[in-house]
Amino acid sequence: MNTTISAGTVVVDGQVHRPGWLQIADGMIHDVGPDSPPRPVDTALPDAIVVPGFVDMHCHGGGGASYPDATASTTEQAADFHRSHGTTTTLASLVSASPADLLDATGVLGAATRAGHIAGIHLEGPWLSAARCGAHDARQLRNPDPVEIDTLLAAADGTIRMVTLAPELPGALDAVDRFVQAGVVVAVGHTDAEYAQTRAAIDAGATVATHLFNAMRPLHHRDPGPIAALLEDPGVCVELIADGVHLHPAVIRTVIAAAGPARVALVTDAMAAAGCGDGRYRLGECDVTVTDGIARVTGDDTIAGSTATMDAVFRAVVDHTAGHGRGATTGPAGDDAALLAAVQMTATTPARALGLPGVGVLGAGARANLVVLDRDLRVSRVMVDGAWR
Repeated sequence: MNTTISAGTVVVDGQVHRPGWLQIADGMIHDVGPDSPPRPVDTALPDAIVVPGFVDMHCHGGGGASYPDATASTTEQAADFHRSHGTTTTLASLVSASPADLLDATGVLGAATRAGHIAGIHLEGPWLSAARCGAHDARQLRNPDPVEIDTLLAAADGTIRMVTLAPELPGALDAVDRFVQAGVVVAVGHTDAEYAQTRAAIDAGATVATHLFNAMRPLHHRDPGPIAALLEDPGVCVELIADGVHLHPAVIRTVIAAAGPARVALVTDAMAAAGCGDGRYRLGECDVTVTDGIARVTGDDTIAGSTATMDAVFRAVVDHTAGHGRGATTGPAGDDAALLAAVQMTATTPARALGLPGVGVLGAGARANLVVLDRDLRVSRVMVDGAWR
């Protein structure tokens, strides 16, 4: 499809154009610019804000479907649900499970990756700390095993894009090296590691912090642990779950100020309940109860993922970073710096952290993945590879 789109606001190439336009051809962005386009407009959106499609690098499911229990149809169901909320690129995150179950899920999600429904697999576990396992089934946790790792890599055939592990486990640093050699992004998470152990993992090639602060040894002024090591390293991208539950807004602002939007990736950590309301659900082997939109392990206070969507995360971070509140005359949508930061953290930074070329930006040569937002930053239309969805 060849089309020219104009909009009241377009965020392209790290700039906010009011107004702006994009020319799309064969699923790619051919040209962009400010003001009026040099050719007839096919789709005019004078009151809309056009931003890059969101990139969620940590998502366990949504719309009633769970990636850890994936089938071909439920994988599409979860991806389609999040796409309707502006997520055009998703990593399907698994949880700790038996070797056989991980292999089965990897096979299903590998096929979904090759079919283009998702961008790859995120193995969150099973090589995690028992002391910081969160909603993971503690019975399925184990130390990294070279044979299991090679078996998973072979079965996935290049579709595992990220793995989360705890660097203090025996064999963890060798696992980091093996995954890096295989082209897999390594994240540190669900960890009780000391500062030096975390630094060793970074030196070995780890480049992402899985949901910083959550399920890891807390920061202490005499025991900085993993948080300080991950936050201070300029080569590490830090995930934040900005759902209003996992982190206080002041913590989010502090991390953004310390690391900058170029190092912060906002994620949902969503599970099947996203978009489905309160009730009983499953996350891997764990029973989960959702009350008032908050997912917790049944009978426990442990948070079990979230019910967030990336558009809600986008709105929240614009509010957190805008120079004025939503009650102001123009609202946060009129704050260029807040819009640029939100786009960076929901699209550009996660795409770069995952090594996805042409994704997370709107510019000539990029894939035509975009989200049309109204003045309240709610999704009105979504385009994937040049086609409206």
